[in-house]
Amino acid sequence: MRVRIIFLLKNRGSHVPFHHQYLLAQMIKGILMKGGDEKYVHYSFYNFSGLKGQTKVSRKGLHFYSARVTLVLSSPNKQFIDYFLMNLFDFNQVELGGLYLQPEGVELEEEIEMEDSIKFICISPLVILNSSFNDNSAKRFIPPDTDNFSDLLYESTISRMQAANMYTEEQLASFYKFQLVPDKTYLSRLTAAQKKFARIYPVYDQDVKYEVRGYTFPFTLYAAKEVQQFVFNCGLGRFTHKGFGMLDVANSNPNSRVLKYEFNYA
Repeated sequence: MRVRIIFLLKNRGSHVPFHHQYLLAQMIKGILMKGGDEKYVHYSFYNFSGLKGQTKVSRKGLHFYSARVTLVLSSPNKQFIDYFLMNLFDFNQVELGGLYLQPEGVELEEEIEMEDSIKFICISPLVILNSSFNDNSAKRFIPPDTDNFSDLLYESTISRMQAANMYTEEQLASFYKFQLVPDKTYLSRLTAAQKKFARIYPVYDQDVKYEVRGYTFPFTLYAAKEVQQFVFNCGLGRFTHKGFGMLDVANSNPNSRVLKYEFNYA
């Protein structure tokens, strides 16, 4: 399930870095730790977007000028989402970079019917390689139209699905169909315009900074419906609980599928 968290922006014109996923990851982790429930402090089966609002770009980063900004949070676990929201709304204000945000409301995105073939867009960069201290291998570029690119995503997806304890071994074995096909027209257009679809991004884990390569482009994913649902809820690739690999269905209008969301946690 996916919810949109709406914040009042109390200091319009303030800014965050262009890539601010690591700031959001720190904020979310801090709120989970504040709640004190151990089963959620280390929970990783969730995903989130960057902040959305009216922005202008400067050398400092993204300046937000809208009265409100939104954050999309996704997880297959409703209790986890309610737990996070309950603890978030205990705060009158949270700070993110230079932004002062006041939690105001929550909307629920209606479920999307999954199919064996779905065209996705990347809401946040897609990371396919894991990283470790003093290791630059995660910055290596792998062409998205290669089998290696798909195979790495398949391995990480099946590993996460197994760790989630939501599927039987028989189900996991049946999810062998998995192929990511990038939108070659989009990639060619960016290349011709000398624009990048792959960049280096920072990731922080236990106070250690890593650098990883993230990819942002539309693609079609051929996989079982259960796999499509999992990556839609939990993200695709590595570091998904750090805000990477969030997807949305291409050519859809998310504003047409929202409902008011009432949350509770017991």
